[in-house]
Amino acid sequence: MAKEEQQIEGNDVVSDLINFLNSSPTAFHAVDEAKKLLKESGFVQVSERDNWNLEAGKRYFFTRNYSTIVAFAIGKKYVPGNGFCIVGAHTDSPCLKLKPISKVTKGGYLEVGVQTYGGGLWHTWFDRDLTVAGRVIIREGKDAFSHKLVRIEEPIMRIPNLAIHLDRGVNDGFKVNAHSHLVPILATEIKAELNKVVSENGPVKSGADEKKSNERTKTDNSRHHSLLLQLLATRLGCEPDDICDFELQACDTQPSTVAGAMKEFIFSGRLDNLCMSFCSLKAMIDATASESTLEEETGVRMVALFDHEEIGSNSAQGAGSPVMFDALSQITNSFTSDSKLLQIAIQRSFLVSADMAHALHPNYMDKHDENHQPKLHGGLVIKHNANQRYATNAVTSFIFKEIAAKHNLPVQDFVVRNDMPCGSTIGPILASGVGIRTVDVGAPQLSMHSIREMSAVDDVKHSYEHFRAYFQEFSCLDAKITVDI
Repeated sequence: MAKEEQQIEGNDVVSDLINFLNSSPTAFHAVDEAKKLLKESGFVQVSERDNWNLEAGKRYFFTRNYSTIVAFAIGKKYVPGNGFCIVGAHTDSPCLKLKPISKVTKGGYLEVGVQTYGGGLWHTWFDRDLTVAGRVIIREGKDAFSHKLVRIEEPIMRIPNLAIHLDRGVNDGFKVNAHSHLVPILATEIKAELNKVVSENGPVKSGADEKKSNERTKTDNSRHHSLLLQLLATRLGCEPDDICDFELQACDTQPSTVAGAMKEFIFSGRLDNLCMSFCSLKAMIDATASESTLEEETGVRMVALFDHEEIGSNSAQGAGSPVMFDALSQITNSFTSDSKLLQIAIQRSFLVSADMAHALHPNYMDKHDENHQPKLHGGLVIKHNANQRYATNAVTSFIFKEIAAKHNLPVQDFVVRNDMPCGSTIGPILASGVGIRTVDVGAPQLSMHSIREMSAVDDVKHSYEHFRAYFQEFSCLDAKITVDI
C-alpha cells in the first residue's frame, strides 16, 4: 500500500505529495525518496568527504546521516560572492522510537519498548494499526556491513486504550503516562509458543546451525524479541543474526489520502513537515528542470531538508549543526580561494524557513489572535514573533509577499496570542548561526503533531507555486532592493 500510487485528476503536485508521504514513514525514507526524485531529474550526488569540482549550470546534492539532504543548482552566470536562494525544511516528525533494548514481556504479552520523540499528541497513537520502519545495520559476510532501509507493511502492533468501564473518568481528561501507557503490544506469549514462531531464547537451532551462527556474528540480539527480529529479517532477506543494530520507529499503517466531501483535504501523518519538504523540493526541481532554466541565474538555488527539528536541531545533521554553512562554503570554495567572498555571499543570500503553520480551528476559535487567523485554502502563512521565535522581519516579509503579488498567490500572516507560548522553527537557528536573511512561512494545517494530520489540497498547490516563483525570481527581485540591510 505504501508504494501504491494515488492519482488525483488534474493535480499532479498533490498526487506526487500523496505518493511521497506514503513512501516516507521515517526521515530516512523521506531522504531516500528525495534522492530518487533528484537523480531522476539529473542531479548528481556528491560526498562531504570529498573535494567538490562543481560547474556553473549544473545540479548537485549530498546527504548527511541518511536523514538530512541538501540539493542545489548553480546558475550559469554565477560568480563567487553571489547569493544563495534557499528553502529550508525538516524531515522528522514526532513519533515513538524503539529503545536500544526494546524487549518487554509482562502479563503474558510480548511488548515493544519505545521512547517518545518530539512533542507528539500521544493520545492519538492509541488504537491505531501500527508497524515499524527505519534503518538497519546488517552484517554481510565476515567483515562487511551495510545500511538498509526497512518497512514492514502489515500492522503488527497496537497500543490499546483502557476500557471506559475500568476508567470512568477518562472523558473528563485522558492523561497519558508516556512510560507506562505507550507500550505497543506485539503478540501474546502463548500464541508465539504454541506456533513455535519464537521462544524467549530465540529460534531452536541445530548444533551445526548454532556453530555457523556464532562464526558469522557475535551480535547480541537478546535485547529485542526474536519475533520482531524475524519479521525484520524476512523483510530484509537476511538472517536475524545478521542484524547488528537498528533505528526503528512505530508508524501508522493507514495511508495518506485526499478526502473530505469535496475532496479538498489531505488526511495524513507527517504533514509537519514532509508537506513543506516535498513542495520545496519539487519546486526547485521544476525551477531547474533544464539548463535553459539556469541560463540567466546569477546565484545558487538550494533546498536543505534537516533532521531533528522536532527536538531542537542540536545534532550533527540538524539545522543547529554546520551543515548549511558547510554547504555554502564548499560551493563558494569550488570557484574561488578568496575566503572573504563567502561572507559577501551570505549577506546577499535569502532563506525561506518552511514549516507547517497553525490553521484556525473552528472548535477552538479563541486560540488565535482575532487579527491573525490563518485559514485552510488561504495560501502560505508568514510567521511573525517580536521575540524572534520566528526570524521574519519587514524586509524578508516584503520580499516573499512581493513574489506572491506578482503571481496572484494568496498569503497570510500569523502572530501567536500574547498569553500563549510560541513555538519555533529552524529559521532563527539558521538566521543566527549563518547570518542569513530569513522569512518563516508554512502551509496551514489542523491536528499538528497528531498521528493523523489535516491540510488543504489548495495550499499544497499554493506552496509549490510560491516556492517555484521564489526560486525563479529572487535574484532579479533582490537586485532591485537598494536599502542596505
